[in-house]
Amino acid sequence: DDIRDICEETDPLLHYKVRPVLSISHGMGCLLSIMLHELIKWLLPTPGCRDVVLFRIGTSGGIGLAPGTVVITDKAVDSFFRPQFEQVLDEELSGFPTVIGNTMCTHDFYEGQGRLDGALCSFSTEEKLEYLRKAHEAGVRNIEMESTVFAAMCRVCNLKAAVICVTLLNRFEGDQISTPHDVLVEYQSRPQCLVAHFIKKRLGLIA
Repeated sequence: DDIRDICEETDPLLHYKVRPVLSISHGMGCLLSIMLHELIKWLLPTPGCRDVVLFRIGTSGGIGLAPGTVVITDKAVDSFFRPQFEQVLDEELSGFPTVIGNTMCTHDFYEGQGRLDGALCSFSTEEKLEYLRKAHEAGVRNIEMESTVFAAMCRVCNLKAAVICVTLLNRFEGDQISTPHDVLVEYQSRPQCLVAHFIKKRLGLIA
């Protein structure tokens, strides 16, 4: 059967379910929290829903990493590099060829991430690079806008969770993505393949 959005008539987010696996698009930034509230409130108390593992997969800007590198978040930090939440990674993920590092979560896509190409910019190229260097020294390997709220809610609710993102560019080298579209599509599939492998192992479909 064709896979379809199971909530297409009632919800602006996309929901796809295959057997015990549910995939939801959550949008950019802390809009994610709306989806998590509804997921935790309505779905998780459902009879038979147990041993839940949540993944946030997506894209990010890398710091000192080549485009296409997959980063498994060790700690979610704020824009001052202060650890906000430390997630507990399932040991079944540890054998994959990925980078484990801190993920910086910001409230803004442009100035908050040290970009120079927004409508407003209050710092120089040198200041941007110094900020990124400090982030790298603090163990930050990628930047996105969802990890702290995701890690916070999962921890408070005692849910196993992991943040896994692919880097689309090295922010030391620029703010704009110049990689061809077909290559970006392949990059974006990498976290999906990693999580799919985990799911297959968890369901006993592979050894």
